[in-house]
Amino acid sequence: MTDRRPGIVHLGVGAFARAHLAWYTAHTTGEPWGITAFTGRSPAAADALAAQDCRYTLVTRAASGDDAEVVDTIVAAHAGSDDTAWRHVVASPATTIVTLTVTEQGYRCGSDVPARLVAGLDARRTAGGGRIALLSLDNLTHNGAVLREAVLGATTDPDLRAWIEADVVFPSSMVDRITPATTDADVAGLAALPGALAGDRVPVVTEPFAEWVLEDHFDGIDRPAWETAGVRIVDDVTPYEQRKLWLLNGSHSLLAYLGLQRGHETVAAAMDDPVCRAAVEQLWDEAARELPLPADEVAAARAALVDRFANPRIRHTLRQIASGGSQKLPVRVVDVVRHRLGRDPSAGIGPGAATAIAAWWLHVTTQPDLVDDDGAPGADSDVHDVLRAIAPDLDTTAVVDAITAAADDIRAASTAARTTSSTDEGVHA
Repeated sequence: MTDRRPGIVHLGVGAFARAHLAWYTAHTTGEPWGITAFTGRSPAAADALAAQDCRYTLVTRAASGDDAEVVDTIVAAHAGSDDTAWRHVVASPATTIVTLTVTEQGYRCGSDVPARLVAGLDARRTAGGGRIALLSLDNLTHNGAVLREAVLGATTDPDLRAWIEADVVFPSSMVDRITPATTDADVAGLAALPGALAGDRVPVVTEPFAEWVLEDHFDGIDRPAWETAGVRIVDDVTPYEQRKLWLLNGSHSLLAYLGLQRGHETVAAAMDDPVCRAAVEQLWDEAARELPLPADEVAAARAALVDRFANPRIRHTLRQIASGGSQKLPVRVVDVVRHRLGRDPSAGIGPGAATAIAAWWLHVTTQPDLVDDDGAPGADSDVHDVLRAIAPDLDTTAVVDAITAAADDIRAASTAARTTSSTDEGVHA
């Protein structure tokens, strides 16, 4: 039994939600809140959690070693297919927050996620459950607005739509914590780790860093005191979304494409390569000039990323990061270029951005077996094809020349690097 208030319903419970939402909620002060968790569809995760009273071990994996704590925030776990339980808990007046981690696919046309949310909201309206907040924790720009559009788009009843518009709020948020997949070795290692839950079969492994920036758009709806656990409550998440996209995600893409060209397998290995590190610093310099945040805050974010990327025990593979470049590069790299040109049309494309785009071009043309991206140009593409896929408005002579020169530099440096390549090692993510 638990004395936690079951005020949060979460859809899509997985490793990230348990390392982020549940961890932050566990560390708040004041009234202890609990989470009723639903899987995507499969009952496996719910059954595993229920078998150990929904408690689990969170392993924080630093370069110096592991720390463990038992998280008890989840008060019940259900299969996502349990529609009866879903409608019941969303309709309950005790529930005031519904959170989601369903990946970008969950918001797209054809996903059943919006329909499931609408079904729950319809039950709540019928039961008189009162106002409620729906909160996306997925890596989408303006995820609150994206979620609102998806929910309203799936609502066919005009009376229900009017109720949603009046009584449901959709705060945006920015979340960040690298959470690799748990391995059999991680589970086996718990026996020797102080603080771990005895017999835990579903621990979560995560990095020490965690961040959550949350829009203050609850309009009086009750929520946990997340700010007491370090959550940053702001009027507008946009600058923080940009900071994450342009610094963390942008450099991840650059390291993926450039690092793979230079024979690396992981973020840590690529970041240890002076050529890759210099390109990352260039990209960060360009992004820093466009970010609407204090310089000291941007500098602190960069320093934190250096430490995070260098952690060899969080094995983040470049091949995984490299997928979907045609969707990722426009918001991670091209957006900075557009801000740069908007501020100063004569500035041209920066060397960091040119290197990132050139590295992607070489990735799709010289490493087609590593490409996982329906929107990528083919293996015989030229720089114009690349720009057509991610930034047709930037297909100018100056930009083309800069990207072509960057590609030439990458080819020359990669050829030299491969003659002295070494094997990357680390813990599987």
